[in-house]
Amino acid sequence: MADNTGIQKAALLILNMDKETAAHVLQQFSDEEAEAITAEIYKLKSVSPDEANAALDEFTALVQVGTAKTRGGRDVAAGILEASFGAERAAGMLSRVASSLAGRAFEFLESADAAQVALLLDGELPQTIALVLAHLRPAVGSQVLGKLSPEQRTSVAECLATMNPASPEAIRVIAETLRARAGTVVATQGQTDAIGGVQPLVDIINRSDVATEKALLGDLEQRDPDLAAEVRSRMLTFNDIVKLEARDVQQVLRGIEMTVLATAMKGSPEPVQDIIRDNLSERNRLSLQEELDVLGPVKVSKVEEARADVVRAIRTLEADGVITVIRGDAEEYVE
Repeated sequence: MADNTGIQKAALLILNMDKETAAHVLQQFSDEEAEAITAEIYKLKSVSPDEANAALDEFTALVQVGTAKTRGGRDVAAGILEASFGAERAAGMLSRVASSLAGRAFEFLESADAAQVALLLDGELPQTIALVLAHLRPAVGSQVLGKLSPEQRTSVAECLATMNPASPEAIRVIAETLRARAGTVVATQGQTDAIGGVQPLVDIINRSDVATEKALLGDLEQRDPDLAAEVRSRMLTFNDIVKLEARDVQQVLRGIEMTVLATAMKGSPEPVQDIIRDNLSERNRLSLQEELDVLGPVKVSKVEEARADVVRAIRTLEADGVITVIRGDAEEYVE
């Protein structure tokens, strides 16, 4: 690590702070910067005292005097992130860091047509398909999941949510086998970190169409009620708009057409309707009311589609770091 970059020096500095101080410092960075620094900490399995001290000399006024720490790693990175951003947000950030450092073993599938990927995976065990989907972006994974048969889709979802860590060697073999079958020659580089669990499944379902979501959750409910309940508890819903700060609600509503918004509001709880109206301009409030007045009865499927559009907008803005969704024991509403 001779000739360290600014990110590497920041990682060394934070690594040598106590967790409370490190968390406070890391909170001053954007998510993108924090993830870049965390990636460096993640990779710092060992650092020579000379290298660590050389970086610390530049920040003498900011660190405590003592022997420089010379070890980083996943646990250290996870601890600092959790102290900085909380367990749930830290898990997502660490997952993104792990995926980035993994070298994207299945990156060659990202640009392929979802139907082609599903065809490529045809005949594979559900565990294998789940492993592949876990390494794809949620938006891509949801498209591939939608191309599977209903029975296969449920098995894959269950495996994805309950998968155990896979060895880098196993991931490498699967990626190379699929790459060879796809006729693509791309060398696998770097160590691949295993990912999976309930949250990646939730991310995929949240980006799926309404029909896929309902069918998958219904089948999962029959197969594993506890798992289905956990998935549902983590999923973002239209009613979760009440958990957003006013400025975040305004960001979401900017990208939604009044016709879609009026349809989504059909039959929604009063607090949901109130927060939407309160965060629209006077002109848009009048436009919304006009849409509601002429809307009349609407099919449930149309309402669900409209609400899914709003949820997708929330998810996109959250993923981009534009808004923050508060998850937890907020009061639920019954429609």
